[in-house]
Amino acid sequence: MRGRVFVIGLGLIGGSLALCIKKEHFDSKIVGFDINSEQARLASMLGVIDEIADSIQDGALGADLIIIAAPVNETKEIIQLLSELPLNPEVIVTDTGSTKGKIVESSLCLTKRGFTFIGGHPMAGSHKSGVSAAKEILFENAFYLLTPEDHIENAKVDTLKEWLMGTHAKFLTITPETHDYLTGIVSHFPHIIAASIVRQTERLSESESLIPRLAAGGFRDITRIASSSPKMWKDILLHNREILIELLNQWLSEMNEVKTLLEQENSTAIYNYFNQAKQFRDGLPQKEKGAIPSFYDLYVDIPDYPGVISEITGYLAKEHISITNIRILETREDIIGVLVISFQTEEDRQRAERCIGSYSNYATSVGT
Repeated sequence: MRGRVFVIGLGLIGGSLALCIKKEHFDSKIVGFDINSEQARLASMLGVIDEIADSIQDGALGADLIIIAAPVNETKEIIQLLSELPLNPEVIVTDTGSTKGKIVESSLCLTKRGFTFIGGHPMAGSHKSGVSAAKEILFENAFYLLTPEDHIENAKVDTLKEWLMGTHAKFLTITPETHDYLTGIVSHFPHIIAASIVRQTERLSESESLIPRLAAGGFRDITRIASSSPKMWKDILLHNREILIELLNQWLSEMNEVKTLLEQENSTAIYNYFNQAKQFRDGLPQKEKGAIPSFYDLYVDIPDYPGVISEITGYLAKEHISITNIRILETREDIIGVLVISFQTEEDRQRAERCIGSYSNYATSVGT
């Protein structure tokens, strides 16, 4: 396809979408804008975009596709601004926000002008942020949810999919209401639970100094999503508050049920509770990308001697395998420690496992 694509917000998501479009539609022109001028300048230097727009107004005029890759509250403001501009009558405007109901509702101002708005949510992310972390493969095999309203022509949805073909994502078309309910369950709600576990642990650590040290291993893994942006999650929760209140009420009932089982010392019911959870969790697709970005971790048993970490990373460097994070589990007290290495993709993790196996006799394992 040929045309002018305007990306508003040149972070990880906006930058990665720009790269995907440039690769698939090399005759198109990618124009970018970011409120942080340094991000925009970096995007241009890295070849993520072809041109920097001085303003949203400047970049939007004449665009065939406008992608708003901004936080949900800012997205609503940008939609209002776009509705006041003399846009291309055939333009398609889409966003990348984690909530859809209020955003699609706010797009009525565009609809009244005859412009097409199709809500979008690429369900992928990374440990890193910013345009320097943008990758063409970020959305590969991830779900990409589209939430067109009933009056949107199928041809417009197909055109948007064609523009986004280079993502190699799995497109699903659902209603904004269904989107917010589903993502509330599998993304927004788990972030609340992770944050609440960390908050409770922090309070308890005030009277027991060993807690932070003991929480450095698996505890960090199960609560990792609590390290997400507080501002972003404040906005997401407020946008999806009705559904999250309903889910929290259900959660309170669930916890009261567990409390009752403990009070009754009902060993059979407690076993069944954990067994049922295990069966459902073990049945989840292992290689599918879901609402929460996957963490491709490799655990390496290593002896405790100087230079062992450099040795492992040196093996990976020889094979040109990039890592996104590295740390040591601190709860081991013997001479063997556990090195946890995180990778961008499952393929990188598999390559790393083979690499370390070929250069050393260190045992490796993956989390499930």
